[in-house]
Amino acid sequence: MSCRHCGQPLRLPFLDLGSAPPSNAYLTAEALRAPETWFPLRLLVCESCWLVQTEDHAGREALFSEEYAYFSSISTSWLDHARCYVAQMQARFGLTTGSHVVEVAANDGYLLQYVREAGIPCLGVEPTASTAAAARARGIPIIERFFGADLARDMAAAGQDADLIAANNVLAHVPDINDFVTGFALLLNPQGVATFEFPHLMQMVREAQFDTAYHEHYSYLSLTAVHRIFAANGLSVFDVERLPTHGGSLRVYAQRTDTGERVPTPAVEALLAEEKSAGMTGPAFYADFQTRAEGIKNALLGFLLEARRRGQSVGAYGAAAKGNTLLNFSGVRPDLLSYVVDRNPSKQGKFMPGSRIPIVDEAVLRAAHPDWVLILPWNLKDEVMGQLAYLRKWGGRFVTAVPRVHVEE
Repeated sequence: MSCRHCGQPLRLPFLDLGSAPPSNAYLTAEALRAPETWFPLRLLVCESCWLVQTEDHAGREALFSEEYAYFSSISTSWLDHARCYVAQMQARFGLTTGSHVVEVAANDGYLLQYVREAGIPCLGVEPTASTAAAARARGIPIIERFFGADLARDMAAAGQDADLIAANNVLAHVPDINDFVTGFALLLNPQGVATFEFPHLMQMVREAQFDTAYHEHYSYLSLTAVHRIFAANGLSVFDVERLPTHGGSLRVYAQRTDTGERVPTPAVEALLAEEKSAGMTGPAFYADFQTRAEGIKNALLGFLLEARRRGQSVGAYGAAAKGNTLLNFSGVRPDLLSYVVDRNPSKQGKFMPGSRIPIVDEAVLRAAHPDWVLILPWNLKDEVMGQLAYLRKWGGRFVTAVPRVHVEE
C-alpha cells in the first residue's frame, strides 16, 4: 500500500486489530441469520509525511451508506460544543446576514441549526441519506453528495462559495484526502476561513486510545501531517487550538494559500515543535502502541470474567463506533456483556456489529439493575454518568476500559 497523501510505500506498522465489520454496520434481527462482512483493520505509518492511515479494504460508499446510524445531536455536550463554535466564529470573523457558511459533513444539522438561528445563510454537505433527512427536517438545505474538488467546483459555479467552511470530525473519514482538501481551497472566498476538527494523534498515542481506530477513520492526524497536506493542496494553516472533545482534538484554521492574508499565530509553530520533540517524526513514537492495546484488551476480559465468576451483572452504555472496536478486538460477546444501552432510536432494537450484542433503550437498564455499567464512549463519561446517576441507588458502579480498566467514582 502507498501513502494516501504522498504516495510513498508504507512499511512501518502501528496497530493491527485483526479484522472487524464496519463499525456503524448495525445488525437487524433478520441480519443475524446471514453472514457478516469483516475487513482487516490494520494501521500503518508513512515515514515520509508521517500520516498514519488504515489499510484500504472498503470503499466510502460501503461505510457511509443511506442507513448510517450516527446522529450528532444525540450528545448534549456535542450540541453545546457546536453552539459555542458558532458564537466564536461569528465574533472572530465578523459573520453577518451577508455571509455564507458551509458545513462539510453536516450530519443531522447539529451545528448549522445555530448558524441558521443567528440569521446567517448556510448550506450543508452530507452524503448519508439518514442524517441528511434529519437536517432537512430542521430547515437546513443539504447537498447529498460526498465532498471533493468536483463538488466544490459545482458549488462555486452556482454561487455557493463560502466565507466559513466547518469540517468537524470528517478529515479523518475521507479516502482521498488530497482531493478533499483541494475542495476547500476551491470553495472558499478569497479571504474565507476553513476550520477542521479531528482527534489529535499525539493524544491518541499518549492515552492508548486504540479504540478510535476503525475502517471509517482512514487517517489519524497530527498537525505535522495536516500542515503538509494542506500546503500541497492550496491551503495554509494560520492557527490551531487544542480541544477536549473526543479525548483530545485539534481545531485547525486554514485559508487559501493564494489569497489568504492572515499571519500565522505562534500556536502553529509551537505545536509543530512540540510534536517533533515528542518524537512524532520518528518510528520510535509508534513502536509500542500494539502492546498497549493488547494490554487493555486483556484487562477488560479479565474484568468481565471476574464479574461473571462473582455472579455480578454487567451492561454497557453507548453503541458507539469506538465501542465496537473495543468489543470486537477483545472478543467480547453477549455471554460476558448482556446488552448495550443507547439513546439513539435508530440503533435500538438492533445488534452491535461483530459482537452481536443487543442494543436496547434505557428502560432495560433501569429494570435490570446491573452491578456494573461499562461506558464505551469514554470521551462522554461525565455526560453519561450524570445521565445515569440513579444507578448508584442500587449500588451500581461505572467502569471504563481506555486508557486502562478503571472504576469511575
